[in-house]
Amino acid sequence: MDNSRIWKVSTLVLAAALVWSLAGGVRPASAEPQPMMRAAVEFLHKAKASLERATADKGGHRVKAIGLIGQAIGEVQAGIKFDSKH
Repeated sequence: MDNSRIWKVSTLVLAAALVWSLAGGVRPASAEPQPMMRAAVEFLHKAKASLERATADKGGHRVKAIGLIGQAIGEVQAGIKFDSKH
């Protein structure tokens, strides 16, 4: 392959890559960023951290709430994972 042909091929490849990147590439319709679900996970992590920093004398309710928030985080993450596959 001579130099002019290599240059033409590489230019076409770079042009195709530019078009691909500007178009956002190929994304499945179900692979949405899910900003609300991700915001919920972040909020739940902050709530859990606040409860963990609170004083322990709450009659066991603080500890139970921490566990329930952990379960909620798991459920939201499972929902995100489910939605990305369906």
